[in-house]
Amino acid sequence: MHKPARLSGLVLLAGLMAGCASTPVEKPVNGDSFHSNELAQSGPNRAANLAMRDNLDSLALLLQKLYKRNPAEWKKTGAPDLQTAQGNVIDAIRNGTPLPGLPVNVRSVAALPLAFNPAFSGDRAGTLIYGLGTMLVEVYGGHLQLYLINGLDAQQLANAAHNIEVAAWMLANRTDAQGRVLLLSNEIGPDVRNLSFEREFGRMLSRLELLAEMNNEKYRRSAIDYAQSMIAGPFLQFIPVSAVTAAIPR
Repeated sequence: MHKPARLSGLVLLAGLMAGCASTPVEKPVNGDSFHSNELAQSGPNRAANLAMRDNLDSLALLLQKLYKRNPAEWKKTGAPDLQTAQGNVIDAIRNGTPLPGLPVNVRSVAALPLAFNPAFSGDRAGTLIYGLGTMLVEVYGGHLQLYLINGLDAQQLANAAHNIEVAAWMLANRTDAQGRVLLLSNEIGPDVRNLSFEREFGRMLSRLELLAEMNNEKYRRSAIDYAQSMIAGPFLQFIPVSAVTAAIPR
């Protein structure tokens, strides 16, 4: 008589337990849909490509924040609005074209000191992000996507991470002749605490430093993988489960 009620209770309990066991989602994992060009990419290629995608997104976000805190900078570009000015910088990074307002050969690391030069009258925010973005593309051999024929240099990745750290420090500390910071970024005060710039730079640093470690040990890892395949070879055999199957010719 009590069995249906007991069964319903068990079903409800199982459902609750399944719900508790599921992984909570606070920040969804940002994956990509499958593309046929991935067939020409290795696992390390994919990791590097995802890092580039996310670092470019970080740079776009940092530029948006800088333009919002320093509206005079995007207005120097002649763009009609902030979004257009931001898009022009990111497009120049992605397309490998010069940034308007800069000499043609000023890109990558060469552009970074200019952004923090008190005498520079151009768009500091755009120049900073353009310099960082083109530096990343330079480390990737001029590519936004890596394939089997491409590779990365661990030391170049580590150098890029160092440059980003230096740029973050300069952004927070470089001032003009009157002692005012050249670009407003992080803000700490009695009523506000904004460290979003620091966090975004930290994410970029983490991605590059992890890639540097991965690429530093790639040859050693290849040798280990080969040795493991040789050792595991004898164990990767089908074996009979009974005398009957043992008698079946193979």
